[in-house]
Amino acid sequence: MGGVEERGFLRGSDRTGQECAAGSAPRPACLAAVPRGALAAPPAMPHFTVVPVEDKHRAEYDSVEGLSWVDYREPAAAPAAGDSYDTVSSDGHGNHKENSPFLNSSEAGKGGDYYDRNLALFEEELDIRPKVSSLLGKLVNYTNLTQGVKEHEEAESTDGSKKKVSKSPSMGTLMGVYLPCMQNIFGVILFLRLTWMVGMAGVLQSFLIVLLCCCCTMLTTISMSAIATNGVVPAGGSYFMISRSLGPEFGGAVGLCFYLGTTFAGAMYILGAIEILLTYIVPQAAIFHPSGAHDASSAMLNNMRVYGTVFLILMAVVVFVGVKYVNKFASLFLACVVISILSIYAGAIKSIFDPPEFPICMLGNRTLSRDQFDVCAKTIVKDNITVASKLWELFCHSTNLTTENCDEYFLMNNVSEIAGIPGAASGILKDNLWSNYLEKGEILEKAHHPSVDVAGQKNNLHLYVLSDIATSFMVLVGIFFPSVTGIMAGSNRSGDLKDAQKSIPVGTILAIVTTSLVYFSCVLLFGACIEGVVLRDKYGDAVNKNLVVGTLSWPSPWVIVIGSFFSTCGAGLQSLTGAPRLLQAIAKDNIIPFLWVFGHGKANGEPTWALLLTALIAELGILIASLDMVAPILSMFFLMCYLFVNLACAVQTLLRTPNWRPRFKYYHWALSFLGMSICLALMFISSWYYALVAMLIAGMIYKYIEYQGAEKEWGDGIRGLSLSAARYALLRLEEGPPHTKNWRPQLLVLLKLDEDLHVKYPRLLTFASQLKAGKGLTIIGSVIQGNFLETYGEAQAAEQTIKNMMDIEKVKGFCQVVVANKVREGIAHLIQSCGLGGMKHNTVVLGWPYGWRQSEDPRSWKTFIGTVRCTTAAHLALLVPKNVSFYPSNHERYNEGNIDVWWIVHDGGMLMLLPFLLKQHKVWRKCKMRIFTVAQMDDNSIQMKKDLATFLYQLRIEAEVEVVEMHNSDISAYTYERTLMMEQRSQMLRQMRLTKTEREREAQLVKDRHSIARLESLYSDEEDEGDSVPENIQMTWTKEKCDAEKRNRGSAVGSFRDLINIKPNQSNVRRMHTAVKLNEVIVNRSHDARLVLLNMPGPPKNTDGDENYMEFLEVLTEGLERVLLVRGGGREVITIYS
Repeated sequence: MGGVEERGFLRGSDRTGQECAAGSAPRPACLAAVPRGALAAPPAMPHFTVVPVEDKHRAEYDSVEGLSWVDYREPAAAPAAGDSYDTVSSDGHGNHKENSPFLNSSEAGKGGDYYDRNLALFEEELDIRPKVSSLLGKLVNYTNLTQGVKEHEEAESTDGSKKKVSKSPSMGTLMGVYLPCMQNIFGVILFLRLTWMVGMAGVLQSFLIVLLCCCCTMLTTISMSAIATNGVVPAGGSYFMISRSLGPEFGGAVGLCFYLGTTFAGAMYILGAIEILLTYIVPQAAIFHPSGAHDASSAMLNNMRVYGTVFLILMAVVVFVGVKYVNKFASLFLACVVISILSIYAGAIKSIFDPPEFPICMLGNRTLSRDQFDVCAKTIVKDNITVASKLWELFCHSTNLTTENCDEYFLMNNVSEIAGIPGAASGILKDNLWSNYLEKGEILEKAHHPSVDVAGQKNNLHLYVLSDIATSFMVLVGIFFPSVTGIMAGSNRSGDLKDAQKSIPVGTILAIVTTSLVYFSCVLLFGACIEGVVLRDKYGDAVNKNLVVGTLSWPSPWVIVIGSFFSTCGAGLQSLTGAPRLLQAIAKDNIIPFLWVFGHGKANGEPTWALLLTALIAELGILIASLDMVAPILSMFFLMCYLFVNLACAVQTLLRTPNWRPRFKYYHWALSFLGMSICLALMFISSWYYALVAMLIAGMIYKYIEYQGAEKEWGDGIRGLSLSAARYALLRLEEGPPHTKNWRPQLLVLLKLDEDLHVKYPRLLTFASQLKAGKGLTIIGSVIQGNFLETYGEAQAAEQTIKNMMDIEKVKGFCQVVVANKVREGIAHLIQSCGLGGMKHNTVVLGWPYGWRQSEDPRSWKTFIGTVRCTTAAHLALLVPKNVSFYPSNHERYNEGNIDVWWIVHDGGMLMLLPFLLKQHKVWRKCKMRIFTVAQMDDNSIQMKKDLATFLYQLRIEAEVEVVEMHNSDISAYTYERTLMMEQRSQMLRQMRLTKTEREREAQLVKDRHSIARLESLYSDEEDEGDSVPENIQMTWTKEKCDAEKRNRGSAVGSFRDLINIKPNQSNVRRMHTAVKLNEVIVNRSHDARLVLLNMPGPPKNTDGDENYMEFLEVLTEGLERVLLVRGGGREVITIYS
């Protein structure tokens, strides 16, 4: 029985469990279905499944950065088509963001179903701060996709409806980094120019060239390894590393330089392939033939242009049709390179005991071009008769042995044959140790060879082997450097690597060590095995038009010729494949707006438009048609790229940013700086004018991105560098107050916002921009009344609104919004705490409280006066623009008019300095400055005018000077009447507020039984008057209370009657008299001025007269269109000294 019940219970629990899993069973039933022992165990973690994302555009973009779209949900909670995925995503501008952190909102809503009881303390925050297990689960499933070719192959090989699940990266160090780097580093220069370089520079200087270039790439690799192992590097190679380390401006500039370098590399490889084809494989395929003896070079260049263009079109078509074909043949091209190099070593070893037969024909010590004759002799014996050889015919222009028209040098010197490849055991090395640089058109000569030095005929120069370009150490550095580039091949494939952080440093460094050893050994072998004149013979004219390096190879010269041809073709294809993808990555980052079109391509992501642009730029290189001219161009671009890789590593190391934790530990900032210095030196050594052009291009791109406003935050090192520099500068500023000569108004502009959080008076910002003109510090501050916890969102919105308005008004500065319970407190906080260290404001710009007379609420003008008192207490200057809506906008121009300064009291020279600063702006530039000062009865006005003119001259300020005399000191009836009206109005408003406040306060006191101490603050603050009070007050009235209320009302009526009999205060009458008289004089003289600046009188020490103070300011500025009230900060701001 018990067993049956138990089995029934289990079946029921299974059923209920299934319903719970499906979500159909109620929660209590689910709890009841759990065995008692299981309640103590925490609920199981949800199963995560990968959901494919159909958004092709985003998927294409994020493949550049190596992002995969993964969604973690329960199988039962599969999302609908319209669901938004909570993923690590991109905003389309290269900034990766988290739409919502890691856990889905659907999970967060289930609360108890997912979170342990152990985390109950954190359950309210788990939607924004995920559990560690969730975070780790997400990171484990994060995968890289390569930028390059893998996904394009998959997209081509599968139809659109079905997509392959991308395989996890599986390449190791050998296949993923070492061999690709080797293939990219070994190139056309090794086969076509290294022998020539050894011949010209000699073995020792060739060693130095190789050492310089290899040191440069090795140091760059160390820096690159540090950057590449500092976190997960999504595919994107050097561009990604530099842009994320140095910021969008440097990233864009260097990224484009690297792109141009890769594109010109493609052109160089194509030119190399054509040179091999037309010179060594099928010379008869040439379209253009030299018309004369001296047109050979121009005909060759034209052939290169035609065939190069054809090859470029064919290669572009191959790349367009499918990248997979390029990748299929990559290993074949690498095999060609390896076999060619092995054949050189084999030939060098064989030359020790059996040197190959390649005789060179010498006339005296001059080398003859062997392709125009067969027998190296002046005469030959034919049927026992001595007859003229082909060589005689060429030099003497006749078939008989007459010497009438013979070349004098030919007659005086003997013809001899020497071995072109004497072999490693011949001791030729000591002859090839030293350099033998030649000028263009110079004949190749063998030193110490017997000859008679006489001038020959110029028209026979084509019979000798000539130098086609002027050579020097610097020229050879520029030509050789491309043969060490290609070190980025491993980092470009970082998405395919099983462990990129280990493979990239190891593979790249091993590749550089291997290639460096090959180059050093080749320099040594060439110098030890090949005759010097053959080494200096660029095109093999002395050895029957054979490729010079081919003459040394074993078993046949054709091994090198065919191998080098295929390897250069393969390298050209690789360049045309990589360059468009690099441009596409830059375009998709959207830091250079005009490149956006190159971010698009075919449906499978192939960069079609980028390929077209790459082909057009490569065509420019092919039109140059000379390998020796194109090589220095791409050297510049690669050197600039490597320079910035080193700079990025050095900056990050010196800044010690918290995120700088590379796994590769063998780096140092000194090595990076050394690498950077070598790069810069090599740029100017190889070609100073190309270096300047490359730097100009990079600088223009940098400034363009900066001008466009690259709003990217990639956590780059330049931001960190700016922070360090700012910190250093701030600490220096802190050492003491600025000298009077350096004083300029650093503004804190207090803005008022309306109910919709819009700026109420935007012309305050206009005025600030005109006064500052982008110099110094400007802080825009505003106060929002309320509780910070509740109004934080409003503060953020207000800050954004102000920033937008600052952009419109071209104000360069900072914005700060403060939330405070009382506006006056918020303003006091801003005045005290804005700025940092030495970068603090010294001047406050405050708006005028318009409509203060009409408003029943006194808070506006009381806040204004409170702010004036705060600035005075803080020893800050104060500017109050009145009628600011009439101030000119930044688009207006005043072609005439005056800025009038009324200098009534001295306040440190602010009144002199402000017009001068305003006149720097285009709006006020053509205005004239006039300075008025007031003379009293006992002043000598003539002397005052002279003194003032002298003072302005010493200040270097151009202005007209006028002294206004105010002799009449009698108080007019108008002044008396105006003062009386002011005091009556003030008294009446006070009585009205008093009766209203008394009633409200008394009710409040009866209600909450507060102590009598509360009465002391009855009228102390304007916000207290605005405190919330109950709208409907219910009281229990006693007889005494009723009588007291009647007496209060009676006294209030009596006080209103007293207003009629009031007598004005004599102090107020005097102040009003000053205001009226000054206003009369100012209006009389400055009624048509563009702007009037005058001293702002300070507020009264007794706060009872605050309302009268506002009236005095109104009277002082009546009838003036634009007024700027100025109050100094108590220090001199202008000096006569230099």
